Amino acid sequence: MSYAYHAYEAVHMMLSPARGFSDAMHLAFKNPANPLTYTPVGRSIAASCELFERTTRRYGKPAFGLSETTINGVKTAVEERVVWERPFCRMVYFDRRIEGRRKPQPKVLLVAPMSGHYATLLRGTVEAFLPGHEVYITDWTDARLVPITAGGFDLDDYIDYVIAMLQMLGPETHVMAVCQPAVPVLAAIARMEADNDPNAPRSMTLMGGPIDTRRSPTEVNNMAVERGIDWFRQRCITTVPFPHPGSFRRVYPGFLQLSGFMAMNLDRHVTAHHDMFKYLVRGDGDSAEKHRDFYDEYLAVMDLTAEFYLQTVETVFIEHALPKGTMMHRDKPVDCSAIRRVALMTVEGEKDDISGVGQTQAAHDLCANIPDDKRVHYLQLGVGHYGVFNGSRFRSEIAPRIADFMLTLDMEAAKSRRDAGATEARKALKVAS
Repeated sequence: MSYAYHAYEAVHMMLSPARGFSDAMHLAFKNPANPLTYTPVGRSIAASCELFERTTRRYGKPAFGLSETTINGVKTAVEERVVWERPFCRMVYFDRRIEGRRKPQPKVLLVAPMSGHYATLLRGTVEAFLPGHEVYITDWTDARLVPITAGGFDLDDYIDYVIAMLQMLGPETHVMAVCQPAVPVLAAIARMEADNDPNAPRSMTLMGGPIDTRRSPTEVNNMAVERGIDWFRQRCITTVPFPHPGSFRRVYPGFLQLSGFMAMNLDRHVTAHHDMFKYLVRGDGDSAEKHRDFYDEYLAVMDLTAEFYLQTVETVFIEHALPKGTMMHRDKPVDCSAIRRVALMTVEGEKDDISGVGQTQAAHDLCANIPDDKRVHYLQLGVGHYGVFNGSRFRSEIAPRIADFMLTLDMEAAKSRRDAGATEARKALKVAS
């Protein structure tokens, strides 16, 4: 696989003349001055050119595009601000420009998956929580853009990053891990609790994450066990070619991961593109735009460092180190039974074909010392993996439950502070008298 990336880049270069010709044809048959534009033949040629362009394009990182939200019926501007940054990640805060004094609302850190797609995949998740929460998100960096002089990045570094962000945000934070980060987030909190870190978050919500992939194993889980880590090392790792900033860095390239994603549901993607052709020919602009929006996000992928990818596959999917109690973080054990103060909510999708039912719920068994009144599990019927954190059922059924979980914990914490203050005041009065 050492030359796979070079071959990929070469194919893109060879397609450049064909893409240029196709773009010219597309413009010609979309030109209102061209009589053929209004004929079935003209629309078919234009549709074919657009599909060729879209299937051969290199998709860049999408924007969140969340410039406003609605709070209590009032449109409020939103500004993205980077509040923490290291070579492989930056933390983005969605600053709602609320006028006047702000009423305290739950502070949420969304830990986006570092599994090929960009953090913008959680755009709908962010949008759902913006009206009633202070929202932060991890914006992971494409490994091919990080110079090799910045050093490596593995699963231990990932856990370090999560700990550092939580320490910055403080103990009133609620952290949400979507899919892949469920394991490193749980490990980070276990380490913080073992060290009695005062900045351990108030709660963690794990959504569709592979805590214990021995439960209801999916096709992805079985493949990892059957093939072993050497297969992934030999067939999935390559080197970033010049002139990318991360030249010579060993990575699991995004285009390989995307091919794996699409192969799992190839018939669905072929049908979707065939439907797109029909939408364009008959002038169904709304349906065509929905297709563009989805695939602009889905086809935008990033590279992962080889050390992070291989360590994750081996630790999570082959050795099952976390549920077996053998996971280590920088030579220190990851003991989930150390978690006592941090509340836990797990969310799963009934039809999830990436993280099977029960895999995320396993966190409750591992975190045996969390009080029963600080733990919740929710199984959403009728949704797959994507529906756990996005879509209509997420907005109407899952997000409100998570919001209620966090708000209840904040209200209990506020009551405890008031009670403690009243107790201290009574003691002071007693001493004074």
